[in-house]
Amino acid sequence: MERGSDLARQAFEQEIGRPAADLDLGRAALIAAWGFNSALELGPYLNRLDQWAAQVTDQLPVERYPLRVIQGLNRFFFETLGFRGNQGNYYDPANSFLDQVLDRRLGIPITLSLVYREVARRVGFPLVGIGLPGHFLLKPDFPEAGIFVDCFHGGELLFPEDCETLLTRVYQQPVALKPEFLEPVSDQTWLRRLLTNLKLIYLRQQAWPEALVATDRLVLLSPTDPLERRDRGIVRYQLGDWRPAADDLRLYVEACPNAEDSPAIQRLLDALS
Repeated sequence: MERGSDLARQAFEQEIGRPAADLDLGRAALIAAWGFNSALELGPYLNRLDQWAAQVTDQLPVERYPLRVIQGLNRFFFETLGFRGNQGNYYDPANSFLDQVLDRRLGIPITLSLVYREVARRVGFPLVGIGLPGHFLLKPDFPEAGIFVDCFHGGELLFPEDCETLLTRVYQQPVALKPEFLEPVSDQTWLRRLLTNLKLIYLRQQAWPEALVATDRLVLLSPTDPLERRDRGIVRYQLGDWRPAADDLRLYVEACPNAEDSPAIQRLLDALS
């Protein structure tokens, strides 16, 4: 049984089941966090985003030129509110929980971008997520908008050539910028990447109850992905949840019989049976 209430799981499934255009990313991210903290109340955090949007509206220019709006949002977000990237403890799970990012005003690229985007959306300034390998940016959702916002580095404005430099810095070796790196990601993909961060952290820590919540939500997001089933099955095995573990692992072996790890998974299935 995964940690957190069944209500949190049902709410997550319902939220991600909406048509793509109706998915509320901020709400979905808070519901995802609820699965790890049954005491979490969504309302106050959604209200806080509304309040910040009302506050920043008065500070934005009447003529909504993208660059000037971004400058106004940056002043409010990074100076008035004091949001910043957690460079000292990047892999702290708290950096991936939207409620804790809102409380601490501290996060990683993907969650800082999420907060920034949600406030911007509420003032009528659309932004899309750009899922660079190893980093996450925002881009104004306007034709020919050739600038990107790096929320982890104080709202720094980047051009495509700067993105290549950023990737080289992240990977500490030259990385060629491919056009697909700068394509917008869907809100579902955004949410999937956020939960994958948590999954990897908790697997590394062997924190199995928390890893189960993360892997379970990823299966809900990608029910036909055999890799997510495999990972949930392994976590269930570690927790002694034998029958559900076998169901997940069997599906993986059937879907990927020639995978490199398929023999090892089959041996695990044999032991379970």
